[in-house]
Amino acid sequence: MKRGGSVYIITNQHHTTLYTGVTSDLPKRVSQHREKFYPTSFTAKYNINKLVYFENLPTITEAIAREKKLKAGSRQKKIDLVNSMNPKWDDLFEVIKKW
Repeated sequence: MKRGGSVYIITNQHHTTLYTGVTSDLPKRVSQHREKFYPTSFTAKYNINKLVYFENLPTITEAIAREKKLKAGSRQKKIDLVNSMNPKWDDLFEVIKKW
């Protein structure tokens, strides 16, 4: 059985820093960011813990390809993507935490 994946964008409180990631378990991974599970990581250092965008894809391979495409894009393209799904930049963790 193939396992799906998710690509996501998280940010800090003032939306000054964006982080794009990929995972096969979105609720677990976002929880790790929120809890600073890896205390020396980029996201822990810059207090990046607010999920503002995500996409679910059928396979982890597709999710990795999508992440690479997003990371290659400009900051403005990421902002536009978030605005298209989540114009208020709400924290979407409540949406995904019980998956």
